[in-house]
Amino acid sequence: MYKLLITSFLILVTSVSFSQITKKRDTLITEEITVEKPYSPTISDAFKVRSNPDIENETKNLAKEKVSYSIFSVPVASTFTPSKGKAQSIARGPKERLYENYISAGYGNFNTPFVDAFLHSGDKKYNDYGIFLNHLSSKGGIKDLLLNDNFSDSKIDIYYKQFDRDYNWQINAGAQHKLQNYYGLPSNVVFNDAFIEAMDEKQIYNTIYGGGKISFEDSFFQGATAEIVNFSDDYNTNEIRLMVKPKLEFPISSEKINGEFLIDLISGRFKQSYTDGKDINYSFLNLGFNPNFEIIRENLTINLGAKLYYVNDLEHKNTDYYAYPNVTTSVKLIDDVLIFVAGVTGDLVQNTYKDFANENPFVSPTLDILQTDKQYRAYAGTKGKLASNIGYNFNVSHTSEKNKPLFIQNQTKTDGTIIVEKAYEAGNSFGVVYDNLKTLGFFGEITIDASKEFDFTGTVNYANYTMDSELEAWNLPTMTATISADYQNKNWFAGAKLFYNGETKDFAIPFGLSLVENGLIVTNKSYLDLNLNGGYNFSDRLTAFAKINNALGEKYHRFLNYQVQTLQILAGITYKFDL
Repeated sequence: MYKLLITSFLILVTSVSFSQITKKRDTLITEEITVEKPYSPTISDAFKVRSNPDIENETKNLAKEKVSYSIFSVPVASTFTPSKGKAQSIARGPKERLYENYISAGYGNFNTPFVDAFLHSGDKKYNDYGIFLNHLSSKGGIKDLLLNDNFSDSKIDIYYKQFDRDYNWQINAGAQHKLQNYYGLPSNVVFNDAFIEAMDEKQIYNTIYGGGKISFEDSFFQGATAEIVNFSDDYNTNEIRLMVKPKLEFPISSEKINGEFLIDLISGRFKQSYTDGKDINYSFLNLGFNPNFEIIRENLTINLGAKLYYVNDLEHKNTDYYAYPNVTTSVKLIDDVLIFVAGVTGDLVQNTYKDFANENPFVSPTLDILQTDKQYRAYAGTKGKLASNIGYNFNVSHTSEKNKPLFIQNQTKTDGTIIVEKAYEAGNSFGVVYDNLKTLGFFGEITIDASKEFDFTGTVNYANYTMDSELEAWNLPTMTATISADYQNKNWFAGAKLFYNGETKDFAIPFGLSLVENGLIVTNKSYLDLNLNGGYNFSDRLTAFAKINNALGEKYHRFLNYQVQTLQILAGITYKFDL
């Protein structure tokens, strides 16, 4: 009953309210409203909320709905069959194995054995030691000779190297035994049998040397080298030389200042002169200093230097001082295509019996040993590339030298019947004369790298000599030239070198006549000498090689009366291995 009364009351109230609203809506009428004042809205002042609402951070656990996927597969008939893919490989040749030791042996005509070997071992990070061996000899066989023309040359060298963090050092020692013969008797003299039987034409040169070097990292003291050499022959000649060369370097920004010092002491003695039995003694002490200032820029390189010497002639108690320029420059005018080079240099050359004998083994052990004052060599030229694979180098020069050594034939002491005391006194040896010499020279070189397998080089030297005293520049050629080519592929290699030597002049003095009045200028003809070499690599270890010297078979004379062997063929094998 109570619930029924409440419900009836709510229905009654609702009905009255609704009727009142309906009545008001019915009384609304449409009228025109006139606004007498324009509307001017204003913005109320803003105020800062001084408290932040509290937000209740509720964490809801949302479970991830699991979704499953599926496809409706329908098979389709097809005649297309794709081919299987294959990765393209890069063709690589077999990597060549490099071995650190080798032995070469060969044999040639004129009874010529050849041996060359290098053996070494050690720890690559800390040390290395090894030995070099070389031997080449021949029993001779030049036709129409009265004396033996055999020769022999044997060398041995041992070394030890030590590698440390801040410096490296090395010591080495060795010896050389070289046999030659004074077989070049004059062809215009008739020698009897007694003279030939009494001749002992043999000459033996012996060299013993030792030395070492040290180099430093990140130090103004770059290092030093030292060597002592003893040279002697079969006529009791003895020469000893000591050389020490320390080197300093001071980098300044992109430039460098460096200097090399020199201590050069040489002493020697010939047991006889050519004209009498008196000894010939010589001793020199050379102290040198070579400062240089290098300026290096992108297209410019300049070296400003000098060479200074103090010389003490210990034998004659004389002292002297020498100073030489050492200025060079290189300017890239067109990148690597055109490079201009020029310079003025000079030096003091200490001549030695050893150097003379190496250049001309038929000198007599009766020489005057002097120093050559190479006052200057001024040159200018260009070098660069005519194409990416063609290079060139050309320059002209002018050189002035005092006491330039020249080989000249010694006057004979026999008419063919008189037996001489020494084998080199029969017009078959050479002495040395000195003269002031000026040389105008030209040098040219072309190099062509035709491919990875083939390259070509050609050089030419021309010189015009002006003498002070001598009639000619004895035994100096006016022109020399070389042409060389090399080819090498995977297994085969070959090379050729053609030498041209222009004619030279010598001075021959017949028996019993004076030097000046009756001497004859003799011309040694120019010659061509073609040398060939080649071989085949059977493997990384084994190689066969062959050499042909004087392939044109010319009977030329390098020095007066000294004909060389004609066609020379030598073949052998090289075996490489690791210890």
